[in-house]
Amino acid sequence: MIFILTGAGISQESGLSTFRGPDGLWEGEPVEAVATPEGFRRAPARVHAFYNGLRCRLASGTVVPNAAHYALAELMEKAQEEVILVTQNIDDLHERAGAKNVLHMHGELLKAYCTRCECAMPWASDTSTASCCAVCGREGFLRPHIVWFGEMPLYLEEIDDALSQCRLFVSIGTSGVVQPAAAFVARAKQQGALTLELNLEPSATASIFDKGIYGKASAMVPAWVESLFSIT
Repeated sequence: MIFILTGAGISQESGLSTFRGPDGLWEGEPVEAVATPEGFRRAPARVHAFYNGLRCRLASGTVVPNAAHYALAELMEKAQEEVILVTQNIDDLHERAGAKNVLHMHGELLKAYCTRCECAMPWASDTSTASCCAVCGREGFLRPHIVWFGEMPLYLEEIDDALSQCRLFVSIGTSGVVQPAAAFVARAKQQGALTLELNLEPSATASIFDKGIYGKASAMVPAWVESLFSIT
């Protein structure tokens, strides 16, 4: 099994900013205000408006998959073994490039979550404090389907099972700072997997990897995928 972990670096070349910039802001907003449960409780309308803006930008046509997204979709389609793709990104660029069964451990921008009936649902339009849940029909319980700081990431059992079985672990465009994803490489190595980092520059966990290749994802990832097929 090949385990691929992607982070903000793979979508940055498509025009999406990282979750938290060096100034502590995300798209000009303090992370604490728009990416924490406390921020949502204090100002739900502000949080809804923030994610409405991100959703609108994602659907505007100016943000499109890049060569790295397409290369990974090709790998998943043509590989002679199982490939699992776990992403920390909330965009749908992997899916738009053709990737199947992507696990979004930090949630999805094009979904909403009802805190009353605990259901997630596709949601491409704006949300507000007056939005009604498409499942239970109640008004005022919807929030963005995003894992905020202080909350538990999704699919951890499936991820741990895949890490225990993978023979190759590849991290693409990640900082190596955000937990628990930063610990995945060590978990994979414990199981005897070969580990590879593809990143713009060495991450905080670069020393753990068996090999690192550095540069733009849109160039590195297609070249790496091509090398896999040339060998096999």
